Order: sequence, then structure tokens, then C-alpha cells
Amino acid sequence: MEGDECGRFPPEPSEGKSQRGSVASSVTRAQDVLVYLVGDSAVHLCVEGVGCVSVQELGHSVREALHIPDSAMDVFAFWLCSPLLELQLKPKHQPYKLCRQWQDLLYRFTEASEEDISQDEPSLQYRRNVFYPKSKELQIEDEGVLRLLYDEARVNILAGRFPCDPETWMGLGALSFALELGIGLDDQKATAALREKKLISFLPVHVSGGGGGLFSTLRGKGGRQAGLELNLLEEYRKISTSGSTPLEPTQHLRQYLSSCHSLPYYGCAFFSGEIDKPAQGILYRAGRKAVNVGISLEGVYVMDVKEKHVLLGLRFSELSWDHSYPEGEGDSHILWLEFDGEEAGTPVNKLLKIYSKQAELMSGLIEFCVELRSAAEGGTTTETDGAVGPSHQPAGQAGGSGEGNGRRGKLRRQNSVVCSRVHTLNTISYVDNGYAVIVKWKRLGSTTAQPQSGRPHKFTERARRKKRLSSVATITTEF
Repeated sequence: MEGDECGRFPPEPSEGKSQRGSVASSVTRAQDVLVYLVGDSAVHLCVEGVGCVSVQELGHSVREALHIPDSAMDVFAFWLCSPLLELQLKPKHQPYKLCRQWQDLLYRFTEASEEDISQDEPSLQYRRNVFYPKSKELQIEDEGVLRLLYDEARVNILAGRFPCDPETWMGLGALSFALELGIGLDDQKATAALREKKLISFLPVHVSGGGGGLFSTLRGKGGRQAGLELNLLEEYRKISTSGSTPLEPTQHLRQYLSSCHSLPYYGCAFFSGEIDKPAQGILYRAGRKAVNVGISLEGVYVMDVKEKHVLLGLRFSELSWDHSYPEGEGDSHILWLEFDGEEAGTPVNKLLKIYSKQAELMSGLIEFCVELRSAAEGGTTTETDGAVGPSHQPAGQAGGSGEGNGRRGKLRRQNSVVCSRVHTLNTISYVDNGYAVIVKWKRLGSTTAQPQSGRPHKFTERARRKKRLSSVATITTEF
């Protein structure tokens, strides 16, 4: 959907919009537009002809209002976001027209009910650009830019969107405490300030018990809450007493971002989906598990929404992918991830199915990130396999990525929330003996082998095939 396609708009939205819907107002006269930053602060603009203004034009006004230097103009991008969907926009997009088509996008890319879709409303946000390399972030000198990046990272940490180990979230919480209240507070003042602000302001909500409810209230009065407070204050004291010269706020901001950079999914765009649960019990009762899928310039990460840990993390050199469309009523869009594994000491290829209406978006973003990495590394596109994105390729055709003619390196497994738990996944395993593909389905702790044609064979052929990638797109995907 391009910004100048004026004939496809749904009917005018109803009256009585909230403040966040102010971007979708009158087309002709000057209108107030709120561009939200992470944390619900906003830049207030007065825009002429809001119905035709592009992201590129809005960007100049927002950077001017926030005093962002031209050298940092690529750090941030505009997003349309709601609880149901998040989309990064490209420079030529016109936010007003996309807001008018928001319900169509929700029907296409979410499983939300008709009632939820009718009540959903996007906000225009100014957030980190998915395609901005992490390596450039710590070269930024401007404190205002670093502060915006810090605010966004902090929100993702507190919300549990970035799973991390206790030593990580405790250290990050202490840095946030120091940035907000300064360093050098004595124990009494620091304790009083922490209790006033509450742990939920510095530690992830699933750790601090800030989810609400009677259980959370009772738990907050127990020893666990007191222990978290003591540990956070101890980390804060370490920051306050480290070095003879107090660090500047800019240095603390860099420390926070540098620590976040150790999390492989920092800078990802996130998508919602489901995967099959491993079968349990004699009756083979299974189901599906809700997951978040993070995609960045470095790889793909599948995270358990409930348990707040990584299920699978793959760099692009370790995977092949495909997107399949529903073949019949009740079927789902599926993102297929292929990677190397082991079954009883035998090297196998594994397939993970991610059910999601956003599979098309995910496939398009993976393709674009692969192309960007190829260009950044100075390699030719013929040296990397890849798929043609959804806007350039007929439905049902596949593409993929892989490197070299040999097998990819094995995944490292550790007892950390940031590392893969491949053994907990319900995957399809297969081997190619040169004549036929044998598929092993994990069921009730055993495997059964059977000949299989179709998708696994296609993955195997694609992993061997070298093809030129399509021309580079300029946003996550075309929609």
C-alpha cells in the first residue's frame, strides 16, 4: 500500500477520538499532531495539510523540536503502534492515510476480534530505527539522543520484552536509579527514595511483582521484595563509589546501552505468534504457546511470552526461512525456520513452525536484513541465499538464506534466559540422504521416521542454491 493510493480508504472513523488519534483528523487545514516518544511524552506539532504530509517531512519537524543533530537523523524512525500491531514506516509513507487504513491492516496482520479491531487506535511514535546498527550507537555524543535510546531500552527491560538474567536486570536497575536520583545518596535517603519510587520503576514487572492483584500485594510484603531492595541498593552503592571522579550522565547512559547491547535482541522489531507445545501424556495432548519473535540486523529470536526466556536464537548464517500462506479454511500463515540440530548423535535439519498472521511481515524483514548485512559487509548478493519479499513474489513461492556449502555451526546452549532451549521445542527433524528426505516427528519422547516430500525437500534444495537477492526495499515490508 503506497501513500498516494487515495481510492482504498475505509469510511471516516467515528467521532470522539482520544488524544492519541489526533493524527487522523482533518486533511485540509492546519492540525495539531502529537508524535509520541517512548514513555508517553509527546512532541506537539502544528501541521498544514496533514492528510498528505509524509514521514520524511514530519521527521524534519520532530528533529528540530527535539534538537536532534543531523548526524543522528537515521537513529530514529516513525512507527504506527497500538496494543495489536506495530509497524515501522518508511520515509514516503503518509501517516494520516495509514491511520485511515488501520482496521484493514489489523484484519490482515492480527487475529484480533472484530470488537477489538473496531476499538483499536494507533498512535504515531518516534522510536529507534530497526535498521540502525548497534555499533554506531555508542559513537553518539549527543546526550539528548542517548537519553531517547535509554528511555526506550528501559521500557523494554521493565516490560520484560528483553529477557535478561538477574545480574543484568539488577545492574540496569541500579543504573536507572543513579540516572534518576543522582549518585552519592546515603543509605537512608537512597532507601526512602526507592520505596517512594517502588521497585517497579527499576526492575522488570515480572520480577518486582508489579502486575497488580492480591497475590502481588501480599508477595510485596515478604522477604523477596526486601531482598530485591537490598540488592538494588547494593548495586547502586557500587556505582556511587566506583572511581574517584563521579561519572557524567552521558557515561551512565552509555553504560546502560552497552549492557543492553549484550542482549542479542536489542534493536529488534517484535511480532506475535504461536508455536506448537511439545506433546505430553499418553493421550498426546498438546496445544500452542504464545511467543514473541524479534528480528534485527543480526538474526531471529523466538521468546516465550509467559516465561520470559529465549526458546530459539539464530543468526542469519544459521538459518533458512520460508513463509507459507493458508491452504484452506482454518489454516494459518506460517513462518518456517530451518536450522541444524542433532538427534541421537545424528546431524539433522530441524524445522520450527511459527503460526502468525504476521509471518509475511517477518519474512519480508528477514529478507531485507540479510540484504543489508550483505551490502554492509561488502559482499555480493550472489554469495548469500535469500527470499523474494512478499511484495515481489507470487503467493506460495519460497526463498531463503544460508551460507556456504557446509553445515552451519552448532548453537551454543547455556543456562541463561538469553540462550536457546532447542530441546524444549516441538520441531520437525529431517535428514537428506541424497535420495529421499526422512522426517522424524518428536512424539511422546520417541521418533518415528517416514518418507516426506514437499516442504523439507524444498528447504534442502534452497540451502544449496545460490541466487541473486532482489532489489533492496526501504521498509520492513510492503503492505
